[in-house]
Amino acid sequence: MDQAAGPARTVILTVDDDPGVSRAVARDLRRRYGASYRIVRAESGESALAALRELKLRGGPVAVIVADYRMPNMNGIEFLEQALDIYPDTRRVLLTAYADTDAAIDAINVVDLDHYLLKPWEPPEEKLYPVIDDLLSAWRATDHRPVPLTKVVGHRWSARSSAVREFLARNQVPYRWYSSDDPEGRRLLCAAGQEGLRLPLVITPDGTALIEPEDRELATRVGLATTPATDVYDLVIIGGGPAGLGAAVYGASEGLRTVLVERSATGGQAGQSSRIENYLGFPDGVSGAQLTDRARRQAAKFGAEILTACEVTGLEINGASRVVRFSDGSAVAAHSVILATGVSYRQLDAPQVAELTGCGVFYGSALTEAAACQGHDVYIVGGANSAGQAAIYLARSAKSVTVLVRKPSLSTSMSHYLIQQVDETPTISVRTNTVVDAAHGSRQLERLTLRDIATGHTELVDAQWLFVFIGAAPLTDWLEGTVLRDSRGFILTGPDLTADGRPPAGWELDRPPYHLETNVPGVFVAGDARAESAKRVASAVGEGAMAVMLAHRYLEQS
Repeated sequence: MDQAAGPARTVILTVDDDPGVSRAVARDLRRRYGASYRIVRAESGESALAALRELKLRGGPVAVIVADYRMPNMNGIEFLEQALDIYPDTRRVLLTAYADTDAAIDAINVVDLDHYLLKPWEPPEEKLYPVIDDLLSAWRATDHRPVPLTKVVGHRWSARSSAVREFLARNQVPYRWYSSDDPEGRRLLCAAGQEGLRLPLVITPDGTALIEPEDRELATRVGLATTPATDVYDLVIIGGGPAGLGAAVYGASEGLRTVLVERSATGGQAGQSSRIENYLGFPDGVSGAQLTDRARRQAAKFGAEILTACEVTGLEINGASRVVRFSDGSAVAAHSVILATGVSYRQLDAPQVAELTGCGVFYGSALTEAAACQGHDVYIVGGANSAGQAAIYLARSAKSVTVLVRKPSLSTSMSHYLIQQVDETPTISVRTNTVVDAAHGSRQLERLTLRDIATGHTELVDAQWLFVFIGAAPLTDWLEGTVLRDSRGFILTGPDLTADGRPPAGWELDRPPYHLETNVPGVFVAGDARAESAKRVASAVGEGAMAVMLAHRYLEQS
């Protein structure tokens, strides 16, 4: 098969098993259309289908297919039938001898043939080019420009499909979603040689097909950095939420060799917020995704490295060096470390909730699912700001949103401005003293059992969507034996380490720990992982900046 270099141009495909005829068709097509179109030549239906599948994966448009009728193993009509499954909008021409005109006429109905040409087509200026000109003009009348996006093919109620969409969205990777039941989804599965038994299928902009990819492989394939550029840094920041991003901006802008390591996606829980309205400088509010994107670009502008899908498993102290170890066995050394690991949503402990997570049950706002909630009844568990923000966002399209709160009111956990917005939104209702006793469904969430904790009364309600915001736990277990934590796992710093007037055990410096410094000199904490932190975006960003200032002071004195 001959292919002109460069995948960007629209393709005209010709297939004929006779090498001489094949070359002649391609020659005439190149002479007229080669400057604007890519001419692809194949000598069998099988090789032509392989070329079409590759083009489909790469997102390359195919305008016209010219196929010979008489080919062994697979004749032109059989080939065009299969080509139609891959590129249904492509214009189709059948080359045939005079004796086969009946078959060509029948093909008009079988494969929706646009034209048939008798061989020989000489002179092409009279018999070939006018036909192709008309077909190209008709094809161009519809917008067939390729979209250079990552494509995701999955099932609506597949937990891993949902997780992949969320990973791409939160990492600002443009993608297009196709249901495996839709015609285009089936065409992409066919092009990748898959039957849809293993989902999701992810097709990167360069045409690489990934089957059920893990986050690290996915990150690498879509262009996110996953490995450090060097072995030693001035500052390693662990965690990419507001505190980590704030530290990355200030660390890199102050000239420190800075790397930020994030296990999933930058932004943390704040990055999943539909709208943050009490952050300084944004009177009209800002979505977590917008704030995260700006902070990430700002950190990169100053030269900070940002690693994604990179899990930290250990911190070792070797003299003045702090060694950060990763799950793949690699490590980097640092002169200082900022722990900005944040917190993770607590799991809802009720029967069948775990089995239906990702299949109607979601933790956090899961904004990628919001569009699918249109016209449906949505339930939210939780009474803090994140639950209120999600309720207001989902109420834009959902038929109804019911907020389930364990406490007697929202006032003890939600900001006043959010309570007002919830009260003023007619499609939002709040059920206090209410918990989820169980979830029900085979492949997806179908019903919930709700219980009034004051009366004990239970109720079975229809539900396809449940979003859970029930508090968070710190992601600090990997620090056991190295950094001191409180009974809940939050990291102790500064004054909390010297409450009795004495430095923590093993502290060898002639000064007490700085305000955000742990029991390990040069290791600092910022954001929600710190004991008694404010748990607000603004305070996390401020702590990230302060931690860099204290790290600078530590480095100057080391």
